[in-house]
Amino acid sequence: MSTRTVSPAEAHELMKNGSTLIDIREPAEFLREHVPGAISFPLSDILLGKKIKDLPVNHPVIFHCLAGSRTAQNEDALVRTADPATVLLLSGGINAWKNANLPTIEDKKYPLPIMRQVQIVAGILILAGVLMGYAIDESFFLLSGFVGAGLLFAGVSGWCGMAVLLSKMPWNKLKN
Repeated sequence: MSTRTVSPAEAHELMKNGSTLIDIREPAEFLREHVPGAISFPLSDILLGKKIKDLPVNHPVIFHCLAGSRTAQNEDALVRTADPATVLLLSGGINAWKNANLPTIEDKKYPLPIMRQVQIVAGILILAGVLMGYAIDESFFLLSGFVGAGLLFAGVSGWCGMAVLLSKMPWNKLKN
């Protein structure tokens, strides 16, 4: 079964008329910022085969993520989890929603998503390695190489040691 995409404006109108918006990002991402009225149902649960209970079948179910990639890549799983409801995908995810000046609920007491934290830390370490390599000693260039190798390994294997480390930091413990 194929799905179609909807713009943020279309999704907003559909929600006013009874459609359900489902956010497939991970719980920490949802808690940091989400669309009012959206339901959190992480992709990790969907891929485990969990189904969404009590969905109204007379209105479409709209799925979204951050930018639309996760929903597009997992379209079949989303259709299965919402069956028998009609499934729509929000084009551009919550980023497009915000670009359309539609409301979100943001709670900055929750940390940035882990992958953004990885990007920040990796960027700082690479920049520090280059600067210290020029200013102090050439051996500091190895720091940049080490971080680059870690990012390459994470991309190839799907396992990121820095993300694992950052997830254990006190600021990343979910607050109730």
